[in-house]
Amino acid sequence: MVSGGAAVTDRVPVIALEAVRFDYEAMHMRFDLTADAGEMIAVIGPSGAGKSTLLNLIAGFEPALSGTLRLAGRNHTRTAPAARPVTTLFQEMNLFPHLSVGRNVGLGIDPRLRLSAADIEQVAAALARVGLAGKQDRLPGQLSGGERQRAALARSLVRDRPILLLDEPFAALDPPLRRQMVRLVRELQAERTLTVLLVTHQLDELAGMDPRTLFVDDGRITADDRLSHLAAEHPVPAVAGFFASASRPA
Repeated sequence: MVSGGAAVTDRVPVIALEAVRFDYEAMHMRFDLTADAGEMIAVIGPSGAGKSTLLNLIAGFEPALSGTLRLAGRNHTRTAPAARPVTTLFQEMNLFPHLSVGRNVGLGIDPRLRLSAADIEQVAAALARVGLAGKQDRLPGQLSGGERQRAALARSLVRDRPILLLDEPFAALDPPLRRQMVRLVRELQAERTLTVLLVTHQLDELAGMDPRTLFVDDGRITADDRLSHLAAEHPVPAVAGFFASASRPA
């Protein structure tokens, strides 16, 4: 009950999964999740637990067998990936090697690359924002690994989608560069009020941050809390074991 005549506004989650089910070999996965605009969420857990599948279900690369998936307030349970308000970055295959960096970014505006002068300016501005000003004419092979991932981020900027899914895109980079890339994502997320889900096995990427963190195990989200709380002594054995293993020196 609301007193004093105060208005109540129901906040619509940007991501809402309700009993979304997917079967993979012997694993029966089911996900329930809500995420608000502007949230930065880390997704962690053992290998093969379903982290990438969770992102693929949101992006539409895997079809849900049942359940409901709503994105930005609309039902997207059965829509094609291109119709979803989502951009996904992977560890590999983010750029076409035969296209210049500028044209790779331009694909985010028009897949046919019919770009206006204003579009070309938008591409240049996006590249400048990620530290690649003046490199639009280079091929991806002429960039470092970190620069290629920056170019992929620039394409996500021109796509202007409210949801950004990152499936270990920085795993191949050295630790300082990984942390730098995650900080850049955090800056872009804050500037654009993006909802970001970051799958990572490298907890050092999150140094200096305490994001909301999902622990995925056996096709379920078994814990949902701040990273610092999950890293403390946790009653769920799988969570406690994961952090104990992650804290051991390599």
